[in-house]
Amino acid sequence: MSILEILKGARNASLSLAGLKDEIKNQALLAIADKLENNLDIIFEANKKDLEGAKNISKSVFNRLKLDENKARDMIQGIRDIAKLENPVNKILWKKELDDHLILTKITCPIGVIGVIFEARPDVISQISSLAIKSSNAVILKGGSESVNLNTLIVKLINEALLSVSGFPQNAINLIYSHEDVAELLSFDEYVNLIIPRGSNSLVKYIKENTKIPVLGHASGICHIFVDIDADFEKAKKIIIDSKTQYPSACNSVETVLVHKDYSFKKELIEEIKNFGVEIVESPEDWSFEYGEKTMSLKEVSSLDEAIEHINKYSSGHTECIITENIDNAQIFMNLIDSSGVYHNASTRFADGFRYGFGAEVGISTNKIHARGPVGLEGLTIYKYLLQGNGQIVDDYVKGDKKFTHKLL
Repeated sequence: MSILEILKGARNASLSLAGLKDEIKNQALLAIADKLENNLDIIFEANKKDLEGAKNISKSVFNRLKLDENKARDMIQGIRDIAKLENPVNKILWKKELDDHLILTKITCPIGVIGVIFEARPDVISQISSLAIKSSNAVILKGGSESVNLNTLIVKLINEALLSVSGFPQNAINLIYSHEDVAELLSFDEYVNLIIPRGSNSLVKYIKENTKIPVLGHASGICHIFVDIDADFEKAKKIIIDSKTQYPSACNSVETVLVHKDYSFKKELIEEIKNFGVEIVESPEDWSFEYGEKTMSLKEVSSLDEAIEHINKYSSGHTECIITENIDNAQIFMNLIDSSGVYHNASTRFADGFRYGFGAEVGISTNKIHARGPVGLEGLTIYKYLLQGNGQIVDDYVKGDKKFTHKLL
């Protein structure tokens, strides 16, 4: 099947999905969860084949690629959790009376057809497919070649499950394979409403430079932690170590720690961090470098203002944190930092759709568009206006025969 045929099918599916009852969508999600749970043996076998064939990849990529029992359990539970969430479509955002019997209503609606391009993440397909179904969107998926066996199998199982659900449209979940497929996909802005890249800097840059389709995502995760002069030592130690070592290759892992020059426990803090195997670079060539491993930059700053200035200059707009017992400083920091996530006394690793209670996420956006930060169901909807009248025409209002009331209901 050609890319154009896939996109036409996805477009038709998206139009049907927009009117689908939540009960059918939930039935579809539970059928998918059961299908995957009942086929874990062949799922692990496909992942094993991918791991055996993976060549010239880093340890961090290998770890992301590997699907173990814990990841599989969370993957399946995540689908069931999404089924329990409130339907994000057709929610009334506000209702306004423009005049007697002329009512304007703003409601949520699906985006339409979403293309998601990702690398080496075996649980992404189930997450994105589930979020797309719940939000009534059709999706085109493109995974990395290193996980082709698992990706193909999971999409196959998902579509088998969807065939068993009466009333669910075909062609809602689609998989493409090659770089040529991606290049062609990016040219069809009349069929695809949004592209979400999940992967390396180069991947995101390539997509942004080669499409007219709106792109939602982030190119890098340059996350910062500022240790204020009034920081509690135990909190600082725990938060920084968790932010760097809990999953060093994650985009919400801290890359730069700023420490106030008069902080009393700077030496002890550095020693504690090093004890967890973290390499500290105090004079990096590039303050915007994403290590993706147990290495981080460290800088001494003279004030809160200097910390804020540094972060806003070098951050990728992902997630930043201040560690302090000074509430006023925390409030200033949280107000002035221009990132999608700004924390006080908490690990940057909390920047995640599952941890935010979204069920899952399609990615993290550092854009300043309709969705920012971890993007869950809400970020996969947009809105439209419904106007219900009774024969009104604009000319009556232009002439002054009638007047608008503009009253919120």
